[in-house]
Amino acid sequence: MKLKLIFGSDTGNTDFVVENYLLYLLNAFDLEVTEVHKLVEKDWVDNSLFILGVPTWYDGVLQSDWEDYFDDFKQIDFTGKTIAIFGLGDQIGYDEYFVDGIGILAKVVLKNGGKVIGNWPRDNYSFSESKALINKDYFFGLPLDQDNEDELTLGRLEKWVEQLKNEIVHDLI
Repeated sequence: MKLKLIFGSDTGNTDFVVENYLLYLLNAFDLEVTEVHKLVEKDWVDNSLFILGVPTWYDGVLQSDWEDYFDDFKQIDFTGKTIAIFGLGDQIGYDEYFVDGIGILAKVVLKNGGKVIGNWPRDNYSFSESKALINKDYFFGLPLDQDNEDELTLGRLEKWVEQLKNEIVHDLI
């Protein structure tokens, strides 16, 4: 199955997660990886299954490449598209904006007709607010905190990717 992974990274943390973990964990897919600043319209047309990686900056701001691309992103018709989102954030230093980027992107995908998979439980995180929450119990996608809990990243990703595989197979049935 063809899967397009799109991400942005300023400090290299998201790039590290993609290169060191996700490329290996997603090896069951026909995987194509693209950075946000290299996207063209055809990327959205030629694919129906996506994983988006988005770090959140400062007070709930999208990473710079996602920020630059956001006006175009809001115009995409996601009908027939399935999207999973992971995000990086700092739940201690920016606890009132923890992984807001996940929620910002997810809400656009849903508004524009897409399906978001890979919801993740809020358990075992410590923050005060997040736009990434669907409700009080779940995030729209997988939050990662490379600043404070990098030792948990691989385990969280392994569980999340397994969850995605199950959700994708379930959709095909």
